[in-house]
Amino acid sequence: MDMRQRIAGLAGEMLAAAFPEAQGLPEDLAALLEVPPDPAMGDYAFPCFKLSKALRMGPPMIAKKLSESVQRPDIARVECVGGYLNFFFNRENFAREMLAAIMQAPEKWGSSGEGQGKTVCVEYSSINIAKRFHLGHLSTTVIGNSLKRIYDFLGWHTVSINYLGDWGTQFGKMICAYKKWGDKETVEKGGVDEMTKLYVRFNEEAKLDPALEDEGRAWFKKIEDGDEEALSIFHWFKDVTLRDAMKVYDVLGVQFDSYDGESVMAGKTDRVVRELEEKGLLKDSDGAKIVDLEPYDMPPYLILKSDGATLYATRDIAAAIYRKETYHFDQSLYIVAYQQDLHFKQLFQVLDLMGYDWAKDQCKHVAFGMVSYEGQAMATRTGHVVLLDELLSRAQEKALAIINEKSPNLDNKPEVARQVGVGAVVYATLQNNRIKDIDFWWDRALNFDGETGPYVQYTFARCCSVLRKAPEITAAPDYAALTDDEAQALLRLLSRFPEAVSEACLRNEPSIVTRATTEIAKAYNKYYYEHRILDDDPAATAARLQLTDAARQVIKTGLYLIGLDAPERM
Repeated sequence: MDMRQRIAGLAGEMLAAAFPEAQGLPEDLAALLEVPPDPAMGDYAFPCFKLSKALRMGPPMIAKKLSESVQRPDIARVECVGGYLNFFFNRENFAREMLAAIMQAPEKWGSSGEGQGKTVCVEYSSINIAKRFHLGHLSTTVIGNSLKRIYDFLGWHTVSINYLGDWGTQFGKMICAYKKWGDKETVEKGGVDEMTKLYVRFNEEAKLDPALEDEGRAWFKKIEDGDEEALSIFHWFKDVTLRDAMKVYDVLGVQFDSYDGESVMAGKTDRVVRELEEKGLLKDSDGAKIVDLEPYDMPPYLILKSDGATLYATRDIAAAIYRKETYHFDQSLYIVAYQQDLHFKQLFQVLDLMGYDWAKDQCKHVAFGMVSYEGQAMATRTGHVVLLDELLSRAQEKALAIINEKSPNLDNKPEVARQVGVGAVVYATLQNNRIKDIDFWWDRALNFDGETGPYVQYTFARCCSVLRKAPEITAAPDYAALTDDEAQALLRLLSRFPEAVSEACLRNEPSIVTRATTEIAKAYNKYYYEHRILDDDPAATAARLQLTDAARQVIKTGLYLIGLDAPERM
């Protein structure tokens, strides 16, 4: 039951009745509807300002004339306030219809088929081989995971891509270091940390013996040429890195459909260079090859270095073309920090110049802000790096300590601590608009009383507790028991949850779902404290339990869409 569309339909009927000869009126009336800042002003407001020119009448007069034609059982009344027509639902009827709509398929409330038949590629996380996950990788990983879930929920076919950073001379240097000072057993046991030690040692030794640099480049050339030994070690390095990364992904509940990285695309760049040459787009620049983007107020896009080597920019062009031809996407999202904004503008412009007219409309850079930890920015050079697996482990430890204090008799405390601790980290990342910088603080993230992941999860657990304690009731629900302000506020938020999911998809903004879910949790808690849910009136109790169950289901969906688990006991 889409109340916005219902009100829009009613507004259309009113316009047709009041102004049958009107021309040039907006077709999408639903887009004009607004939610008043104060519920006392109505459930929806229809602004008449954009109708004034077509109807040659002042907005207040339009609103007044429209209000004279309202006769619907689901609308209690309308009020004219200035140039607005404010609609007030029939509260009992609204509660009945709203809960019936949700409980028909509660786990699917907010889903739709708007993406049916369409494909979206979502590139996120995109870790570097032989490097540890740190806090700076958190945003891309959880934003991408949430968007994948949101698009899935709305009927899209999603392809999740971890575009691995697995190409470059550093891998030749690592093989060289491994051959000189490493052994398989130590690397298998030490994982990425051991590979990092080897790479650091190579750079230290190369300062004393510059000839090592040539050996490193030679090993990378062997990778490029398909040398069996070089490729074997190279792929093994990738396997070890992904094995370590999977531990983090498993904790976060993140999965990918493709791990095709730069090394795969490196083999597809000859076509890119050839097409650019054939279309007269390549220019010489001090021996290098560029695409001139000065007419588009951008610096040149470097395609080939002076030694003929490709760059990640070249491989990004190849990747975009490969994904379009392989997955036939309708949208392709790149979840990458805002510092890469210029790169993606250049990438999409070059693709457009190559004749790929889908690039500018279908390829989107989904940017996000920087992450700091308790007031300090992440900086690899200064050594201030917070490793993600350590952060998640610490989050679980802190959550367990809080649970031991608040709920000492809780069963399965380690699992709940995992859900709550990890959820706190993810929620803190998705709480605000993705473009905003994030400063992560433990006392904020793990607060059970503020707008946090644990708060929303605890509200879900509270709903579960109420339903567990409820006696079996056979009486039909009396929806008149849900006409109070607190119940109606909760119902309004539940009714608008599908709008929030759809808008989050449209804007690629998971925080919209985070905020919508949090507001539902807050509204339920207010209702819980203001009203006795289990009372002596079976019919009223049945209605209140149904409202509790609806809130429970929608909160669970909201948590899932942003990547959080929903523990039933806390």
